Amino acid sequence: MRMVLRTNAGSFEIELNDNETAMAVYLKLPIEELTNAWGDEIYFPVPVDLPLENGKREMEVGEVAYWPDGNAICFFYGRTPVSVDERPMAFSPVTPIGKIVGDPALLRKVGDRIKVRLERL
Repeated sequence: MRMVLRTNAGSFEIELNDNETAMAVYLKLPIEELTNAWGDEIYFPVPVDLPLENGKREMEVGEVAYWPDGNAICFFYGRTPVSVDERPMAFSPVTPIGKIVGDPALLRKVGDRIKVRLERL
């Protein structure tokens, strides 16, 4: 299962994990929202309200996750303000739902308060 994030900096394909949370997000697509930038992470709200599933805070560059505390989807492409090394770290535990196919560093060009569209692929 795949979805695509369409942005001002291009399109980013996401390979979804096989879990309940990824399926719940996928079933709500398409979603149009404004981004929030937090270090090398962008996130935005999604119409999903699920508990944490296999949660973690230490992420890998390119990982995509659902943040239950903010009902948001997060795209990690580098250090965040709470990182302890070069790896991204979530503010609080998140549910990993997928991975960006290609170069996630290009997300740096998206920025804060930018309209994006997340849709099925």
